Amino acid sequence: MVSIVRTAGIRGIEGYLVTVECFLSNGLPRLDVVGLPDKAVSEAAERVRAAVKCCAFDWPVSRVTVNLAPADTRKEGTVYDLPILLGLLAASGQIDEPPRDCVFFGELSLTGALRPVAGALSMALAARDAGAKAVFLPAGNAEEAAFAEGVAVYPVPDLPALLAHLAGRAPLPQCPPPSPPDGDGQAPDFRHVMGQQGVKRALEIAAAGGHNILLSGSPGSGKSMMARRLPSILPPLSQAERLDVIRVWSALGQGADAARRGGRPFRSPHHTVSAASMTGGGTRALPRPGEISLAHNGVLFLDELPEFHRDVLETLRQPLEDGYVSISRVAGRVDYPARFMLVCAMNPCKCGWYGTGRCTCTADQVRKYLQRLSGPLLDRIDLQVAVQPVPYGALAARGTADEEPSAAIRQRVLAARARQSARFAGTGVPCNAAIPPDRMAEWCAADAEASAMLAAAFTRLGLTARAHDRILRVARTIADLEGADGIGAPHLAEALQYRQLDRLLPDA
Repeated sequence: MVSIVRTAGIRGIEGYLVTVECFLSNGLPRLDVVGLPDKAVSEAAERVRAAVKCCAFDWPVSRVTVNLAPADTRKEGTVYDLPILLGLLAASGQIDEPPRDCVFFGELSLTGALRPVAGALSMALAARDAGAKAVFLPAGNAEEAAFAEGVAVYPVPDLPALLAHLAGRAPLPQCPPPSPPDGDGQAPDFRHVMGQQGVKRALEIAAAGGHNILLSGSPGSGKSMMARRLPSILPPLSQAERLDVIRVWSALGQGADAARRGGRPFRSPHHTVSAASMTGGGTRALPRPGEISLAHNGVLFLDELPEFHRDVLETLRQPLEDGYVSISRVAGRVDYPARFMLVCAMNPCKCGWYGTGRCTCTADQVRKYLQRLSGPLLDRIDLQVAVQPVPYGALAARGTADEEPSAAIRQRVLAARARQSARFAGTGVPCNAAIPPDRMAEWCAADAEASAMLAAAFTRLGLTARAHDRILRVARTIADLEGADGIGAPHLAEALQYRQLDRLLPDA
């Protein structure tokens, strides 16, 4: 007898349906799993055997063959434990075959309890898109899977509870709709930053348009402090963005935490991070998401930028342009989303005091330090801001002076984003930083004075075509913050002054 149970798998952050076929035949008692299983799937036999006996069922005295179809796709993880067990019990006649419009997945403990697995939301979405009516999964995965609207999600604590539900004896409660996140007010507030109005303005522009930004200044000037406050002025995640974020984190088995967390992701890897950790990789057959994917729809903050390894920084170039990263291994290729705001902080020289009387670096040492950053990478950073030391007067006014809070800045950011949403309606463009080149002429039109100013700057500063477009996108964001329909000379002049890194280079 052959029994069939529907389940799902995950590749990257994309789920796909898998059919578990279980066949009992004559021969020595054993369980064989075929269909390109990895080590974790092959070991399911021992977990299933123990769970069957602990739950008072009989292990069939037969040869059991389990096929995971499609057989030409590699199967990874422990998600197939539950469907294999259900198929075995159904094939041996101990239970009725589960409904084929339901999807089952989960890892089994030796006692029959279900443990959470990675990729639950993606698999629930795949089940919904394939027409399944219900998904049965471990209770620890229910919170994230509830975001898959249109399919009933049933959290299962253990095997006896699931079998009682399928037999109609004790129905399981359906998982309620997802609860609101914890809130996005956990990020530090700009009200605690004294002075630095120019840098705050640049960060406001970056948040309003989704632009990459580099802060360069001496130690203690507040670069890291302000960068860590950027999430407090970013717009909240849309429903589609939240789904993508949860799916990425779910691939690491942390989907439930991501579902509860409010605000946009903020990742700050140490400068000793490897290229594989930044882009994604690992020892598994298919790579896991890296830092740039965990920062998807959020902020990737690189402090002490020149201290990162050159190969690590160069891996950012393609994701910054395309919004995703492609990782190829022997087992296949995986695409992970990676549309993030890149926020960097650095000192202007090795000692950190270039431009002041305290600098001990020679011109060659400063140039060598800055040359750790490649031109193509810097070309992809929209705003390059010099951060000056905080004056004593600003520090002395702490506790008495009222600095603008993040909530007030965020209102202006939201107003600018609303103008962009109306402009980009139906195009799939999320913000000004993502305006495609073929729509630049329409959405980033500048008046005659601004066009003449940009033409002069293009020649004088030796700008590239990419820098030209990025300056126009920043000017478009500045115009949106002011509520202007077109780009004027003041908007373009401000955008041009944010290309400041070249001014840090000493004269030859």
